[in-house]
Amino acid sequence: MGSTEEEKQRKLTELRRRMAAVPARGGEAAARVPVAEEFRREALPVPSALVNLLPDGGLAKGSVVIYRGAHSLLSGLLAAVTGAGGHAAVVGLPRLGLLAAAEMGARLDRLAVVSDPGSDPLEIASVLLEGLDLVVLGLNGLNVPQSRTRVLAARARSKNSTLLVTGGTWSGPALHIDTHVTGYSGLGRGCGRLRTVRLDISVRGRAAQPRHGHLALSPHDGKVEWVATDQPAAEPLRPIRHAVS
Repeated sequence: MGSTEEEKQRKLTELRRRMAAVPARGGEAAARVPVAEEFRREALPVPSALVNLLPDGGLAKGSVVIYRGAHSLLSGLLAAVTGAGGHAAVVGLPRLGLLAAAEMGARLDRLAVVSDPGSDPLEIASVLLEGLDLVVLGLNGLNVPQSRTRVLAARARSKNSTLLVTGGTWSGPALHIDTHVTGYSGLGRGCGRLRTVRLDISVRGRAAQPRHGHLALSPHDGKVEWVATDQPAAEPLRPIRHAVS
């Protein structure tokens, strides 16, 4: 037991040391988010296809967001924040596609990855919230008690950081984002190359009407990016979920 506690403290100390080296947050990342309405809170940038779906035009700073669905959109969110000059971290998601994030414009030098956070990923996330703009926390099925969700929500609020939680149960978030892979293109029968992934997305918040949309991830001008589409995919999804999520 003692060695486990020592390893935890060592990991936390190392995280705090690295956090101290992160430049002060502020200007560049925030400047990328269009704030067209006075009631919108200060928010982190997101892919342009998401701006009109989110109540604040981005991920509101100081808030907790629940995310369910395709990891490919998580990569897009990380790309938007780090590509705009912000700093982010991913905790407990060892299969998240960093190559995909880079192809979407992510700055990997501004992204910390803690693939194995140990027995208490919440403690790791709490430390990272001290100095990063966005922390993506994979709970791996964990049911977080309300007493701890309140503590982490208060930490995010006090540090003006955004905590995005996925893969578990969390009470009282400011926003829910749910995605579902609906189709793809580029693959033939047993051959071809996956070129486009389509998602249905639903967004609901405490003080905003639910919003729904359709997104497509596809190559454009030498990059891979999310674009808004008018209709859901007509082609049904075949059993290649592991390749796109």
